Amino acid sequence: MKPRITVLTLGVDDLEKSLRFYRDGLGLPTEGIVGKEFEHGAVAFFELQAGLKLAIWNRKDIAYDTKLQQTMPSATEFTIGHNVASKEEVDEVMEQAKKAGATITVPPHDTFWGGYSGYFQDPDGHLWEVVWNPQWETAE
Repeated sequence: MKPRITVLTLGVDDLEKSLRFYRDGLGLPTEGIVGKEFEHGAVAFFELQAGLKLAIWNRKDIAYDTKLQQTMPSATEFTIGHNVASKEEVDEVMEQAKKAGATITVPPHDTFWGGYSGYFQDPDGHLWEVVWNPQWETAE
């Protein structure tokens, strides 16, 4: 398999609320909710970087589409890593997320491996790590 991941989809309980969080609170570019004309089709896409999008889709619609039973969500199943260029940018993004309504689970701090990071949860409990890694270059 060649790595061609183009969309990361998060299951949400309230599409409008999550749209406001990501669009208005975090400032991610989007054309809003599309696909409302289809049963189980309403979704919003956000531009992350060249060739990569974030999607939010109702959990019940994901369960329907995948023919799986909807289960209770767990915040510790995965994290989304948002790498930034400096410690100061970690602080700025964490503050922006907090103002947008995120729950800060771990405030920004120096890590054991020489970086700097913090964690927040979006309105549906998905974990984001905002991190500065001195060994990685961050493309602007």
